[in-house]
Parts: sequence; C-alpha cells; structure tokens
Amino acid sequence: CIGGRDATSNEVLIKKYTEEEDIVFHAKLDGSPFFVIKTKGEEPGEQTKKETAQATASYSKAWRMGVAGLDTIYVRPDQLSKQGPSGEYVPKGAFMIRGNTKKIHAELRIAVGIQSGKNIGGPVDSVKKHAEKCVVLRQGRNKTGEIAKQIHNYLGGDLDDIIRFIPPGGCEIDSKL
Repeated sequence: CIGGRDATSNEVLIKKYTEEEDIVFHAKLDGSPFFVIKTKGEEPGEQTKKETAQATASYSKAWRMGVAGLDTIYVRPDQLSKQGPSGEYVPKGAFMIRGNTKKIHAELRIAVGIQSGKNIGGPVDSVKKHAEKCVVLRQGRNKTGEIAKQIHNYLGGDLDDIIRFIPPGGCEIDSKL
C-alpha cells in the first residue's frame, strides 16, 4: 500500500504508480490523500482494506478538523479521470471519480513504531503487528514537534522520520505498546 501526501504526490501516485488491477482509496473530503493497494492481481483481504481506509482518513484534513471518524471510498483506477464535466476544471492532485464506489468508515488513529532500528508508521493494527514497540496517536492539541520528541524518547530511531508519520494538526499519545 502506498499513499500520497499532497496534490503533487497524489498526481504522481495515480498517474505513474497505479496499475489496472490496483484499488484506489480516497476520503470523502476535499484535499484527501489517495492511497493505493498494490494487488498484484489478487483481491486484498478486508483487514488490508480497513487499514488502508484508516490511513486515508487519518492523513486527510479530517485529522486537523478533529473528526473522530470519516467515510472513505475505494474504486478501480479506470474509474478515475482528469476530465471534469464540461466547463469544470479538475485541479492538480484531484480526480473525478465515476461509477459505483465502495465505502468503509474509518476511525482516525495512527501508530508510530520501531522495527529493526527503523521507525515505521501508519494504521494502528499494521504497525502493532510489525513493530517491536509502538505509540498510538489520536487527535489533540499538542504540537507535532513535542509529540515527536516524546515518541523519540520512547522508541528511538530518527526524529525526522517520526515527524513524517504524524498527521498534520495537533495530536496526543493515546497509548504506548
């Protein structure tokens, strides 16, 4: 699973790295990142879809807005288009979604962990499964830098990597595992 962080990376992700059999996730919110499950021709399990939905929702603007949960949708790449309705412009990083979509509601939570001396981050269940120890984050009022230092003191690793795994906006440590 790979995801975009901004309009430029969304554009590159969809145009260059998404293949016909992949599944594309997006939150029902303007400015949401796109996440892609690289399927290699096989149907991903429900847990993979749930984790991808959680990452998509958590790294969207909903985190900054303080929303506890958010609907995400997923589609096949051929349902995405850069052509909007006549007279409408589709901005950089955005795509028109055509046809039926499938929906997954996701709780906004992210985990940051340590695995073999390297920091990892993403959906809670995935990080818990792969990390030697981890920290679960929820939305809050603490600044990213403050929380990153606390995580670094607990986990070790690279402070810059930790900061990259924390969604934009305030957060708090929910639990340490």
